[in-house]
Amino acid sequence: MEGQSSDITANSANRKSSAVTGSARKIKDNAADWHNLMMRWEKLNDEGFSEATNIVNIRLSRSTGDQMLQVDGSPSSSSSSSAASSSQQTGGAAELQDKCSKLKDIVDRMVAVVTKMERLMTSQRGIQELEEFQFGPEGRKFPLFHTWNTKQFEDSSRVLLDSYRQELRLKQTILQEVAHTATSDLCMVYLSCWLHQPYVPTETRLTLEALLLETGHRPL
Repeated sequence: MEGQSSDITANSANRKSSAVTGSARKIKDNAADWHNLMMRWEKLNDEGFSEATNIVNIRLSRSTGDQMLQVDGSPSSSSSSSAASSSQQTGGAAELQDKCSKLKDIVDRMVAVVTKMERLMTSQRGIQELEEFQFGPEGRKFPLFHTWNTKQFEDSSRVLLDSYRQELRLKQTILQEVAHTATSDLCMVYLSCWLHQPYVPTETRLTLEALLLETGHRPL
């Protein structure tokens, strides 16, 4: 999906709208929505990684400052060190709270994206049920587009939704834990998980590309 950041619109020229009606049009619209939502997620993921990195840097710098204060415990410097530490902690706490609030806002927007993905899944399931009602369990004799039957569109939507649901749960866990972690190794694990998105592997992106190819949003 890299390098293809522009939205795919449902009424663009690649639809050939005169030939796409009924279930086919709805499926094609859904495919465009999947693309746009996944691109929006990627932008949020980049923003979230920047904020999570800021949180980790603040948290680790505060931890390092606390350790230095404990080492430098001589009577002559204790009062001035305590005053300086108190001032730094107050400022650092406010900055940390600000970054955590920004990260929470990003995760909340990710929740909204997944909610819209769930609606797409509901729509696709409704199309499948309608097709079964009209044509029976075996579906229509000829595919709506190139080769896929309606069930394959539903299966693809489920793969995409399951991936992003799991990734959202991971993001929510990182949001809860990253500001309370003083161990640098664990902080790096959280940042790596956020950036690389283990629940959205290459196969998930390939599923989207297959969906776009099948519905004509990508040229064969």
